[in-house]
Amino acid sequence: MAGGIGSRFWPMSTIERPKQFIDVLGVGRSLLQLTFDRFKGICPAENVWIVTNKDYAELCKEQLPEIPEKNILCEPYRRNTAPCIAYVSWRIKATDGNANIVVTPSDHIVTDTEEFRRVISQCLSFTNHTDAIVTLGMKPTRPETGYGYIQADLSYSSPTNKEIYRVDYFREKPDLETAQQYIKKNNYFWNAGIFIWNINTIVNSFRIYQPEISAVFDSISDKFDTDAEQDAIDKHYGECESISVDYAIMEKAEEIFVCPADFGWSDLGTWGALLAQTKHDVFGNSLIGENISVYDTHDTIVHTVGEKRVVVQGLDGYIVAEKNGTLLICKLSEEQRIKQFSEL
Repeated sequence: MAGGIGSRFWPMSTIERPKQFIDVLGVGRSLLQLTFDRFKGICPAENVWIVTNKDYAELCKEQLPEIPEKNILCEPYRRNTAPCIAYVSWRIKATDGNANIVVTPSDHIVTDTEEFRRVISQCLSFTNHTDAIVTLGMKPTRPETGYGYIQADLSYSSPTNKEIYRVDYFREKPDLETAQQYIKKNNYFWNAGIFIWNINTIVNSFRIYQPEISAVFDSISDKFDTDAEQDAIDKHYGECESISVDYAIMEKAEEIFVCPADFGWSDLGTWGALLAQTKHDVFGNSLIGENISVYDTHDTIVHTVGEKRVVVQGLDGYIVAEKNGTLLICKLSEEQRIKQFSEL
């Protein structure tokens, strides 16, 4: 899923080039490309599909030329994750009626790719022989209020996979006091928004729990994999309710399982999250760029990949970021104001 318009990493990310298309980590690969990279050995390039907004189709083609152009599906409107997932599911089913699918956002990071591949492979094996829906649950490391939580029943695991458990409840983003209670228990996990299922399982789930959305794609299924596909999508996609897959399917379906995992995951929703996920010097600074020097500076992230030389002195808990002639210097504690700054 690569259609988001998040600009929380301004000035690096903008509406024209959201964070999934930028090199947030300073490693020479965008988040979208890193997402593609970690599926190597699990899924060949010809079986990778991208759902994006039509405005970003060319960026997808430019950054991932390995993927067949027909596998880049263009949404004419943003309708949240349920219609996005329904579209690609009906499209894949038109050419492979027994596919097993992993759905993942394109703007997250994973630091332990080998463990990620192991977990994904385990889950794919599970969904290949069951009609289960599996979601990955990240082991929480702090009382995070920005994530939804999965409450699992850890009293017994699946007979066919000892790492997979039934989901009791999906919990909305909590306040701090509630999050502190969650983290004291061992059966609460962050909802990473990564799902694994068989194509027939998810299509049938839409038909049961979201018949209006499924009717849209059933009505144009004969257009898939033809020259008429995009016109049909442009005409009918707006008929889909704008709803997340969590509300549309996950909170209603019965055969829902969670696989608790720990592979260094983050949704990189904030500069603070990026600071937490990148290497630090002994003073807690994260320096992303070729020629950066810091003095008397602590707990600060400097992201200046395009600059020849950057010298920072005397900052504590700041963001310093440069892109395309714009320099941001902002307190980490006030980064919620960045959207306001980007609109000036």
